[in-house]
Amino acid sequence: MSINLQKGQKVDLTKGNATLKKIMVGLGWDEADSAASKGKSFLGSLMGGGQSPQVDCDASAILCNASNKINEKGDVVYFGNLAHKSGCVKHMGDNLTGAGDGDDEQIAVNLLDVPSNYEKIVFVVNIYQAVQRKQHFGMIKNAFIRLVDADTKAELFKFNLSENYDNMTAMIFGEIYRYQGDWKFNAMGQPTTDPGLMELVQKYS
Repeated sequence: MSINLQKGQKVDLTKGNATLKKIMVGLGWDEADSAASKGKSFLGSLMGGGQSPQVDCDASAILCNASNKINEKGDVVYFGNLAHKSGCVKHMGDNLTGAGDGDDEQIAVNLLDVPSNYEKIVFVVNIYQAVQRKQHFGMIKNAFIRLVDADTKAELFKFNLSENYDNMTAMIFGEIYRYQGDWKFNAMGQPTTDPGLMELVQKYS
């Protein structure tokens, strides 16, 4: 049975659940109704009506060492680098619109294959060309991150982001990290004004 988490809540993943070996991290969002009412509709953009472009959110995973830093450039898994060289983290592909129900983007993690020199995997979402398009997370609703047992397909945890994120252009949704030999999850929901993924990654460089 899935558990809904609150911001800042930390929960065990593998402690007491030795069968959990692979997880699917699903991230989702929708365009807010207010954005559509201001002329920023998906349909208007597709029909070439001169409306603002769709809000394109990109999910990424940042692998960090014990010092909360990345070891090398390839430790960022995103639409331009779909798999970590170790194979432990794989991005399942870019979604340009956030339309439809369920996960908009998914990142697979094989917990057993995470090299020992990585202690944490941070899951972030940024708005593509947020500054140029004058877009922010206030134009997004129903944002969430959820963790699924990849083998049984059972949802383990879900964290719904419900705060007001006006003028925020990126978000640290959550992280999994090692703790005393086991993996835990931290529901973060930390917004930032970083204009793109490069600036967001610099926090871990």
